[in-house]
Amino acid sequence: MLEPQTRLSQDSPAWQIYTYLAFSFSVGLMVLGIWNLPVESWVRGYLAMGLFFTISSTITLCKTSRDNHEARKLVNRISEAKTEKLLHEFDLKP
Repeated sequence: MLEPQTRLSQDSPAWQIYTYLAFSFSVGLMVLGIWNLPVESWVRGYLAMGLFFTISSTITLCKTSRDNHEARKLVNRISEAKTEKLLHEFDLKP
């Protein structure tokens, strides 16, 4: 049976709150800035679509990077377990 994975460095609740607030604040100010631009509405719409596409692709990139990192950790743990088993079978490890 697999043991639950323990994280060696878990983010503090204060850091998590800060990151959510900073993200919300930056997106809010950007939307407010686009809304108040002295241009036609189609230009605002184009900039807003660009902003939200950028946010979406950034979130996707972060998730993909995290998933790849987690997969590498799992592969390394499996590889280490196989090595430990082989060493134990040959009595090379006490």
